[in-house]
Formats: sequence, structure tokens, C-alpha cells
Amino acid sequence: MNNVLSTPIVYLKGVGPKRGEILQKEANIHTYYDLLHYYPFRYIDKSAYNNISEIPQLTTPVQLKGQIISYKQVKSGRAKRLEVKFEDATGRVDLIWFKGGKWIVPKLKKGGWAKVYGRPKRYGSLYSIAHPEIEFLENENEDSLGLQAVYHSGEKLENLGFHSKGIERIIAQLLPQIKGQIDDILPDWIKSDLNLISREDALINIHAPSSFEMVRRAQLRLKFEELFILQLELLLRKEITKKKIKGLKLEKVGDIFNEFYSQHLPFELTNAQKRVIKEIRADIGSGIHMNRLLQGDVGSGKTLVALMVMLIAIDNGYQACMMAPTEILANQHYNTLQDFLKKMDIRVELLTGSTKKSERKKLHEDLRSGAIHILVGTHALLEDVVQYKDLGIAIIDEQHRFGVAQRSRLWKKNTLPPHILVMTATPIPRTLALTFYGDLDISVIDELPPGRKDVQTTHRFESARLNVFQFIENEIAKGRQVYIVYPLIQESEKLDYENLLDGYESITRRFPLPKFKVSIVHGQMKAEAKDYEMAQFAAGKTDIMVATTVIEVGVNVPNASVMVIESAQKFGLSQLHQLRGRVGRGADQSYCILMTNHKISEDAKKRIATMVETNDGFKISEVDLKLRGPGDIMGTQQSGILNLKLADLSRDAQIVKMARLKAEELMQKDPTFSEKDHQALAKRLKKVLQSRPNWSRIS
Repeated sequence: MNNVLSTPIVYLKGVGPKRGEILQKEANIHTYYDLLHYYPFRYIDKSAYNNISEIPQLTTPVQLKGQIISYKQVKSGRAKRLEVKFEDATGRVDLIWFKGGKWIVPKLKKGGWAKVYGRPKRYGSLYSIAHPEIEFLENENEDSLGLQAVYHSGEKLENLGFHSKGIERIIAQLLPQIKGQIDDILPDWIKSDLNLISREDALINIHAPSSFEMVRRAQLRLKFEELFILQLELLLRKEITKKKIKGLKLEKVGDIFNEFYSQHLPFELTNAQKRVIKEIRADIGSGIHMNRLLQGDVGSGKTLVALMVMLIAIDNGYQACMMAPTEILANQHYNTLQDFLKKMDIRVELLTGSTKKSERKKLHEDLRSGAIHILVGTHALLEDVVQYKDLGIAIIDEQHRFGVAQRSRLWKKNTLPPHILVMTATPIPRTLALTFYGDLDISVIDELPPGRKDVQTTHRFESARLNVFQFIENEIAKGRQVYIVYPLIQESEKLDYENLLDGYESITRRFPLPKFKVSIVHGQMKAEAKDYEMAQFAAGKTDIMVATTVIEVGVNVPNASVMVIESAQKFGLSQLHQLRGRVGRGADQSYCILMTNHKISEDAKKRIATMVETNDGFKISEVDLKLRGPGDIMGTQQSGILNLKLADLSRDAQIVKMARLKAEELMQKDPTFSEKDHQALAKRLKKVLQSRPNWSRIS
């Protein structure tokens, strides 16, 4: 940062110590640099006006030009308000100030011209605007052309005059001082290729643009730079990891893998599974440490791929572990692996918070001796007491539910770090994958096993409940099973629990014993009771499972063909998609019914419409990204890397892709940043790399 930009904000004209302190506390503005990067969130076109007569048809703020007809200060108890009658050629509107009116009164004159901006509200047949922005004009023809930037503010800032207009004023004081002071870190060839304006022009035009076209060009330049630096950082970390971190060489594909593949494979691998196994084999056999993300929709066969990779590790004399975020999911993986390997001499063990103390001691001993080949578990695998003889590969499922620092503890389990394979059934839009996992290699299983049919999804209102119950009865008559899922949201846990019990009661009345068997599963049950009910359902001994989202993961019942989701408006898209993935696992046509009342939000309508329209997890994730934003999708503990001031991953997908392409192009052209045109960029990257720990080693 150069000297002018590092000047403390208190020295800027119009700020001073007291106001500077509030800017620091409330807006994190400490220096001229910080103020320059406090970007507007929208713009008002100061050359475009509305007529007062148009107000009834408008829902947005209006900009009016007209004359002051009269004004008065009205007392109401101790309070005073200022009322101004304002008109143009088409009508009249009241302007009202409940506070701050005393500063406006001296500037008011009957018949005087003014420009007004604000949001009108209706009272009876009249409209008024409370606390409008007002600009006094010399005459009817005077005008201020161009755009006015609008900035975020807050009560404490406004009390000291730092409303949007006040922030605009101090930025206007700063802009003349930055001329010739802004270092441009983007190489000339990139600016030329993409027709980007200079950094200085971008910073001036984002605050004081001459047109919307210049706003667009300024935003494009600044967004691209943010994302380009981020992509370069991720590529550099990946490069550093590959050069510095030696990997275990697991190149042998031996008897264990071949026996499983030729004799015990439960079904033919899809082409996508074969491709992914080939990619992983190339990684782990190269002597370079593997960091790979495996994406695959619900039911695409990720667990089978993970098992086959673990068998390669065992063939090479190493152990493997598989870590899941919940006990239910860990149990499911354990049971699945046991089932796959039941005819082979491979020992798989389970370690979770529920594992008894007496069992743990033996388990720890056998792990250290190498008698255990595969250990499946929850975060219990991270405990210091868990030591392997030789850990070759660590599989981390639904890794965004683990904190990065937590996962780093796996790294310390070996002299040479184990290879890392991260798996997720939450399809991640490419823009997010390039950003959150830009330092990982990415494999995608984009094909479902043959014979799978898309789940037919419908939206039904409460009024159609009797029809839905009849449909459920028809499916049970065909020998199928049904899930009915209720939300359980922590903030309203008691209420949701009551809804679940009420629902269970009404379902058992409609589907009574002995003709129908209905079970209930929820988070407040003891683990043994929960496991018993799930086992009964999996064995086909119950017809309907009434449950909370504990069954989002962890139940694999090919005979279940109907998923009813109650209060579907309370679920996120990703969760709805995961729940729907519990059906459609057999050869029969399956159905997902989304139940809601008639009053649901616009966002909920979009989520439900998306579920009805498509079964494609990647399309669903793109909609989810637009609705929720990246932080929510990836989990807050992942979003620290995204210190983005202007770019928005949900809207700027094209810029993310362009930034990645140019970052890769630069790394090929000049990997050491030795060319003169790349020196400023090298300095910035050095600072970025020093400011954040390198978590990329453990994904």
C-alpha cells in the first residue's frame, strides 16, 4: 500500500478523531485505503425523474423535481416535525422530517426549486415521503447529471452525519488525492486481453461514475482482480503442496483389489466410476501427495469407489480410514463396507462416541499393530490416542461439516501424510468448486447406476392430504414402503417435536394396526431404539417410517418408494434433494411428495418448483447458490477464505471462470513470476500467502 493510502482516516477533511473512531468501529474504515474500498451497493440516476402523478403505480423510491409551495413546523407534545408541500406539473406530495428539520428550514423558500429522492407512502388519498434526500436548485433548468452512489450506513454512523450522502462527501474529498497513487498489479497482457480499465480508473468510477457503462466496467475490473488473486493463491498453494509434500507411493494393484473386483463386485461399475478410480490411482501411484475432491449425486456409488481405493492402500501394506460427520452416517458406511467385504479377509472396525471404553482399548491396540485394515468413524478418529501402524489414505465424507483445523489433525497421524480423498453428495456448482476447492483436484461421478429411474416429485397443499394418504395406501398395497419426514429445526425444537408427534398420531389413526405397521424415529430417542426402528424398516417389517431429518443420511432401503416431506417450505434445497435421495434406490418407480400450506414465501416457491422440475443435483445446487449465497452452502467455517468485497460467487460465475483461466495461463507462462510485468503481482501474492495458513495440505 503506498503512503497516501495508508494515511489514518482521522486526517481526512470532514472526519477528525471522534468521527474517525465511529468509522473504524462501525464500518471497519481505518485508513484512506479502507475508505476507497468501501464500495457503493447501488446507484441513483440523477438525470432521470418521476412525475408525482406516477407515484401510485411505482413500488420503488422516486426522484422528483418541483417547487416548494409551503412549509411549517408542527409541534406534537415535545416533538417537532417539519412538513413541506411540494409539487410539480402533475401533482402534489408532502415531505416530512421527524428529526433534523432545523437544518433544512433555513434553506427553504416558497416557490423555490428542489430535487427530492425517497420512498413514498400512502396516507388516505395523499402520499408523503419521510426524510427524503433533498437538493436545492437555483432554477428549474439547473441539474446535476450522472449517477449518485449509495452506501451502506447504520444508526451510529448516521448520528454523526455518515449517512450515504455523508460517506459520499468524504469519498469526494479523497478521490482527487489518489490520482497517480494507485499501483496496478494486473499485467498489461491480461488487461488488454479482457479490455479491462486501470485500477485507478476503476476505483474512481465505482464511486463517481459518469454512466452505468462505467459502473459496469469498474465493477468488472475490481471483481476480476479479487477473484484472480484468489485463484492464483489456490493454484500456488496446490503447486507448493505438490512440490514440497512427498506422497506415499501406492502403485501396486494387488491380490486384494483384484479378488474384490473379479469375485465380489456387487454390480458393474459405471463408466464414471471407472474414470474416477483411474484418476485416483494415477495420483496415489505417482509419489505426489493426493488432495482430491470426489463429487457425486446421492446414489452415484461414491462409497464403492472409496472402498476400491482403500483396497489399493491395503495391497500396498497400508491402512485406511473413513471419517463421517455423524454417527448415523459412520454406521451406514461401516455396515456397507462390512457387507461388501463379508467374503474377504479384511478387518473393518467402527469408532464413534458411542464405542464402549472396553472395546476402545482393544481397538487402539489392533490399530497400532496393523491388525485393523480399515477404520470407520466420526470425529473420534481425530483423537490423539488413535494411532495407526501406517495410514495410507484418509477418506473424508461430507467434509464441509468438519472444521479445517479439525481435519488437520489427520495429517499428523503419519510420518508421511496420508493421501486425502474428500467426498461430497452435495453437488457443488463449478464456480464454488473452483473457489472453495480450487487447491484440490476434482473428480465427478456424473452418472447413476443403470436401471435407476428419476424420482417423480410433486407439490401438494394441505387440502390434498386425503388424496396423498390414499396414494400411500395404494403403494403399500404393492408391497412398497414409505418415509414421512418432519422438520426439526433447533430454534423451534419443542414446537417441531410436537408437530412430529401430532403427525405420527394422525398417521397411525389413518393406517391402524394390525393391517399397517408405522414406526417413529427422531433425535431425542436413545441410539439403540433408533437403530432398532431403522433395522425394522430396512428389513421390511414396517410400512411407514415417520421421522425427522435424522434419516437424511444413513438409511438405504431399496424397497422404499415414497418420500413425503411435511412443511417442505422449511427445508433448504440441498436438504430436500438429500431427503429425496432416500427413495429411488430400487428398480421401482419412486415418488417424492412436498407438502406445504398455501402461505409460503417466494424463495420457498422457487425451491419447491426447482425440486419438481429436476432431479439433477448440479442444477439444483446452482439455484441454491443464487438463493442462499456461497457461505450458507459451504458452511461458515469454510468461508473465511472468501474475503471478497465486491465479487459475488452466485452472480459472477463467468468472472470466476475467466479468473481461473487467466490464473492458469499466467502460471504456465511465468510460474516463478520473474517477468517485469508480473513483479507487482508477485508482491501482492507474497502478502496474501503470508497472511493465511496453508490448510490446503489437508484439503
